[in-house]
Amino acid sequence: MASPFTVEEIFSDVTADSVRLPRRQRGNSPQGLAVTLIADYTVRTRAWLPSAAIAALLEEFGVTPGAAKTAVSRLARRGVLERGRRHGTSSYRLTDPVVAELSIGGATVATFATGPDLWDGLWTVVVFTMPVGEKSRRSALRAELRWRGFAPLYDGVWVSPHPLADDAHAALVEATPGAVTAFRARQVEFASDVTRDPIEAWDLVAIANEYETFLHRWEPLVPDVRAGDVTGAAAVRARTEVMDTYRRFPALDPLLPAAFMPADWPRARAREVFLAVYDGLAEPARDHVRSVVARFAYDPQPDLRAHTAAEMAVGATAFGHPGTPDPR
Repeated sequence: MASPFTVEEIFSDVTADSVRLPRRQRGNSPQGLAVTLIADYTVRTRAWLPSAAIAALLEEFGVTPGAAKTAVSRLARRGVLERGRRHGTSSYRLTDPVVAELSIGGATVATFATGPDLWDGLWTVVVFTMPVGEKSRRSALRAELRWRGFAPLYDGVWVSPHPLADDAHAALVEATPGAVTAFRARQVEFASDVTRDPIEAWDLVAIANEYETFLHRWEPLVPDVRAGDVTGAAAVRARTEVMDTYRRFPALDPLLPAAFMPADWPRARAREVFLAVYDGLAEPARDHVRSVVARFAYDPQPDLRAHTAAEMAVGATAFGHPGTPDPR
């Protein structure tokens, strides 16, 4: 059975102005881990972290010191991290564009599957042409459409059950060197076997398998989390990994209309498990990160916090933390 997605296609390099965030992929790359770790505990405060502390946290995921140093350096070159010094200590924090981008993405993940099904029966259809030889541009456009909840019904014809967001217009025009047309339409049924329903653009069986894999991995951990038995480095690893896995679902399953979904569709169950693990481990993970950073940080200690999904839903800017000053 064909997969409903290609991970590299959906999660290609994400841009924030001139900044390129690490490619999201199966498994955790050192750069991706570093961004997730730093964001999870500093995005609300813009706290600076000593480079040695970042390396120590990454080491708990099996990243070697050399690989950690390389990851941080590359993130700085890409504009994801900015560097400062105090008392001879190299420190890093997320740059402003990245904080904004991660706040938007975090809110999308945190609010996924929380609202009612308000589908109006219309499909958004995007039709485009692509000049021959524009393979990289085609991949970028497909990634943009996938990330915005579209799927290919036919070659060059992509559909979504949701209206096109305001910011998507400019993004699609920029990503399309050829022509592009978008409209909202209602499907007309044909009394023929050649009809292809728009919902068939998604492989529901394969998407359900992705949910089941997630549930198989994380649901057994929920009782231990609720009992307070997951602490220290294990809490940080679990919280980071459950986020890295769950955040793919808004693109894989863009709130497809309930009318087309099986009665036992696992979207709500996956969200419950995600919240139980991610929110349930917020305090023990934060405490461990603080203890690791304290071994390397200058005084005063960085302001490290672990946001819940509810806090993430409103975005980092809502907390009113301008960030700590440059340590230089």
